Amino acid sequence: MPVSVPASMRSAPFDVPRTLTVPAGFAVAVYARVPGARFVAVTPEGNLLVSNPGAGKVSLVRPGTGGGDPVVSDWVTGLSKPHDLVFHSIGGAPWLYLSESNGVRRYAWTGASTAPGSEAVVTGLPDSSTPELHGSYGHELKNIALDGQDRLFVSIASSCNVCISDAVADPVRGAIYLYDATGGSGRLYARGLRNAEGLAFFPGTNDLWVAVNNRDNLPYPFDDGTGQYGQIIPSWVDDHPPDELIRLRDGGNYGWPYCNPNPDSGSGLFDMPFDRDYDTNRDGSRADCGAMDRVTLGIQAHSAALGLTFLQGTGFPAPWSSGAAIALHGSWNRETPTGDKVILVPFVNGNQEPSSAVDLVTGWTTTAGTYWGRPVDVAVDPGGALLISDDASGTIYRLSRSP
Repeated sequence: MPVSVPASMRSAPFDVPRTLTVPAGFAVAVYARVPGARFVAVTPEGNLLVSNPGAGKVSLVRPGTGGGDPVVSDWVTGLSKPHDLVFHSIGGAPWLYLSESNGVRRYAWTGASTAPGSEAVVTGLPDSSTPELHGSYGHELKNIALDGQDRLFVSIASSCNVCISDAVADPVRGAIYLYDATGGSGRLYARGLRNAEGLAFFPGTNDLWVAVNNRDNLPYPFDDGTGQYGQIIPSWVDDHPPDELIRLRDGGNYGWPYCNPNPDSGSGLFDMPFDRDYDTNRDGSRADCGAMDRVTLGIQAHSAALGLTFLQGTGFPAPWSSGAAIALHGSWNRETPTGDKVILVPFVNGNQEPSSAVDLVTGWTTTAGTYWGRPVDVAVDPGGALLISDDASGTIYRLSRSP
């Protein structure tokens, strides 16, 4: 399907025709160009907020007058790597919660075109300024979610690919922490989650689901006489360990950095057993991998799963609306690149359980294996279209049913 691009937005990579593969009956268009577009949130008025961590700002995208191009303006600037954006009402009053690399702040929502004063809710979270990390933090961007009990969940991702120091840090890194809506009563909620960027509650419940980036360059963990034990075998690394979609439980431990889900059992990507991590737990003395909480559903390794949104109850058309959409940013260390797409995880058994993922939007990879775009987040607009952010090209796409 050719990507429809307004004439005013045809700077690279749209200086040449681009195509994306979408379901039959759908069309895809460039809605806006927003440099560095990461996470997005649709405002109560139907506009769009877009974070740009590198620029320290959040942009507001409003429809243009008379069918013209959307208007993109700065909503707030001068922040510390702002990332996730979540609207949440407390006692009927709407709030915008916004994560930064070192904390979470909130704004009483007024609908104004620029941000009002904010309230710091959580402060002092670890980032690259944390002394013990010496300026290096591999996944310092934070992600958040709020539930029906007005509880705030914050993902504190790992500082590294795989390291024991994160598991014994205070606060634990590679974990989800729980606070009340004003930032009090902080405690560890779940751990063993290397980099959980997509956080979302299943509609109408307090079930928190997360999309997780798993580790890279996993050495072959089996001393099976093949001579591969402890070696980094590209064909093995390509598919191990999977990224993850997990329904969390309070107190859960999902393995990282000591245990890795293995997709090669009879259950495939569902309910995977764990293998000991060769780098951190090869003799099993640091963690019992048999005692870890199983991953709900694996995602192709190295896909870099990021934004997650449930489509149930939105205006996105059936039957696709009985599922979760996940943006995959794409691999960097796989022999054949993967990811760079948006997948749909249909929910079955009365809308309670995920089934195997299917592709929703693909095609951001060239024939040479390079990316011309990299999806980050997804959200449904008031018209029932799926908005997709892309930080590589600085684009917001709109996937909608064709007329």
